[in-house]
Amino acid sequence: MTEAFPIELFAFLFSGRSPSLGMPLLKHVAASPCGEWGLWAIEEPEAWLRDQLFLYPAELRQLSGLKGAGRRREWLAARYLVHLMSGRTVRGAFYKDEYGKPHLERSDWEMSISHTQGLAAAIAAPRLCGIDIQRLVPKITRLAPKFMNEEEAAVVLSDPRDHLIYLHLLWGAKEALYKAYGRRKLDFKTNLHIEVPGFSARGGMARGTIRLPGKEARFGIHYQLWEADVLLVYAIEERE
Repeated sequence: MTEAFPIELFAFLFSGRSPSLGMPLLKHVAASPCGEWGLWAIEEPEAWLRDQLFLYPAELRQLSGLKGAGRRREWLAARYLVHLMSGRTVRGAFYKDEYGKPHLERSDWEMSISHTQGLAAAIAAPRLCGIDIQRLVPKITRLAPKFMNEEEAAVVLSDPRDHLIYLHLLWGAKEALYKAYGRRKLDFKTNLHIEVPGFSARGGMARGTIRLPGKEARFGIHYQLWEADVLLVYAIEERE
């Protein structure tokens, strides 16, 4: 039997600095409708992170190919966060399936990770799931036509900052759906659709749909503005 993420951790909320970890775990909470997600502030140097993790050969090769200390720190922190969330004493390896989607060794659960400057996020659930975290940047307005379809573009918001958050929500939600599907070859405009009833700049719920010929999958989307300039979005598959 393969090992799954520990259900007994779902109800816990950790904050501040864990004495055993040395790094601030900002959140580790239950996801809705199932699973759990975590958020980590990356403050320690690369050497400290590297010392905490036993990396498997494939992971060592991947890490060696990353350029820049910041990228390597984010890569390491995301894996350490998943290890913490798993509740294991011995860390399980990350491995990629035939499509390149990451999985945790000896776990039946789906998982997804994301990182941005100074933060790492992860989600794990017994259903398809994906997570995205990003800092708000004005340049997304230039990129929006590449990922936003006509229905999504028709939403009009009076506050320019709300519109900036809305665009990041669309992008983050579609990134989360893309990761959840995990088989690539999805067009962000035609295959991925986001509905945001009652949009709130602080956070809320949305609906996501993956539409393919002869197939459709629906997801619940949760989004939250973290501090003033970071948006976290996760998606979990809906089932009857």
